[in-house]
Amino acid sequence: MKMRKVLISAISIMFFGLSISAQNSTNEAKDSFKPSGKPIVTVFSDFSNTTTGSTTNNAFELSRAYFGYGYNFSPDFTGKVVFDVANAAGLNPSAFTAFLKNAYAEYSHGIVKANLGLIGTTMFNVQESFWGKRYLYKSFQDQYGFGSSADLGASVKLQFIPEVSLDLAVFNGEGYKKVQADSTMQFAAGLTLQPIKNLYVRAYYDYMANQSYATAKVAQTSFNVFVGYKTDKGSIGAEYNSQNGNKNTSGHNWSGLSVYGTLPFANQFTAIARFDNLMSDKVGTSTTGWNTTTDGQVYLAGVEYAPVKGIQITPNIRYSKLTSGTSSTSLNVNLGMSF
Repeated sequence: MKMRKVLISAISIMFFGLSISAQNSTNEAKDSFKPSGKPIVTVFSDFSNTTTGSTTNNAFELSRAYFGYGYNFSPDFTGKVVFDVANAAGLNPSAFTAFLKNAYAEYSHGIVKANLGLIGTTMFNVQESFWGKRYLYKSFQDQYGFGSSADLGASVKLQFIPEVSLDLAVFNGEGYKKVQADSTMQFAAGLTLQPIKNLYVRAYYDYMANQSYATAKVAQTSFNVFVGYKTDKGSIGAEYNSQNGNKNTSGHNWSGLSVYGTLPFANQFTAIARFDNLMSDKVGTSTTGWNTTTDGQVYLAGVEYAPVKGIQITPNIRYSKLTSGTSSTSLNVNLGMSF
């Protein structure tokens, strides 16, 4: 409760300060500015050849597409609306579902950046930006369901100096694919540092609980730490993630490590590698972790070809070895397009 009050108070004060700060924008900047906007289109597609045991499956898939529009109202205020059209799992391959993923206003002036509406969450946005290969494989927390990439809420980021920033946020906690169904609120705080050039360090914590929960329910808490080094000659990053009370369920605790890197080796070609390890706690007298679906290791390696700006074509191989005893090998060609 104390953390909740502190975060709400801090964000309220910051948003109040925005109205004052906005009035101080220079007339010169306003006179030279012309409102403008542009469409947002991103498409992910792939071909996969997956072998699990003695079964092999081949498939072409249009896995996801984003359609939207971003608009600059003034030097300080922008807005964005984005729809997420995804392949509907479990349905006919030609069936798609559409969700409103982003619909928000953003204020940015000086050291302050604030967002309000259906916004991107702060749990893994730094890691996702650093990894930069969402069309190929989602970042760790998104891939395994630690949290959603967007939600209804408000966030404030303070960039004190180029090397230090603090972000605070309050979310519904349901994600962008669900409407608010209860009084759950998620409170998040993150600190990002750049101690030396090209080195990035981030720590993040969030808390989500509902006072109306029955005794079987518990608070969900998440913690992660990330370290990454990135230059035009390559990148390497590592993150540790842990979460207690996943989906507010007692005993559903899990944690994992993800290590990934890129290495440009020729004009328009980049080698990519990644390793994930996810483990969940045993509940009661169970001999295995509660998350039997994805516990285990995933190995990924590939070569990205970027013939022109906005297009990435990546042949890759993935091998997964689950703690349940299941293993699979997948040969893939992933395509990402942004324009």
